[in-house]
Amino acid sequence: MTEFATYLPGFIAAYSILLIASLSPGPSVAMLIGIATSTGRTPALITTLGIACGSVTINIFTILGVGLILSQVAWGMTALKAIGAVYLLWLAYGAFKKSLHPTQFQLVATPQQAAFRHFMAGYLLQVTNPKAIAFWLAIASVGATNGAHIGVIVLFVAGGFLISFGCHGAWAVALSANSIRTAYAKARRWIEATLGAFFTFAAYRLATSES
Repeated sequence: MTEFATYLPGFIAAYSILLIASLSPGPSVAMLIGIATSTGRTPALITTLGIACGSVTINIFTILGVGLILSQVAWGMTALKAIGAVYLLWLAYGAFKKSLHPTQFQLVATPQQAAFRHFMAGYLLQVTNPKAIAFWLAIASVGATNGAHIGVIVLFVAGGFLISFGCHGAWAVALSANSIRTAYAKARRWIEATLGAFFTFAAYRLATSES
């Protein structure tokens, strides 16, 4: 316990950065808007689990130094940005398609295969997002786990997972509320079109960004 106390200030600083990143609206929140309002709370929470696991993946890679190496290799970040931009464009295509040809709005049970797709959608969005990597590099610069043994590192990773899942889960729960779902049902075409435009703009910004 005494040893952990020495890392506590670093944990607080790192988690503060992660809290801001997780609560800030972005592509992951935009994805949750579409899923929570169209298919319900459970699929949105499954997507949230994928996002949180994606954060854990980036966190572990950053601790191992992979993120820092990637950030120093020009072609590596370029490739990652290209992958992320293509994925965002694919999400935009799906949103525009729903806007032009909306299916009947109803809640149905989420089969295992669909649950896996929701999980992977959230996971892939997170691990292909250079901005998420940038946040984790900023977190790594705090040095919260420098020189720590495996127990402290595991605790740090677990805390990061809980923060990511908790923050995105709050979005998922709020967006799947009946009042929000009712509003979505009435303005579904416009909401999906707006999400499509947002994903397209995010893809453009990601592809043309210099950092």
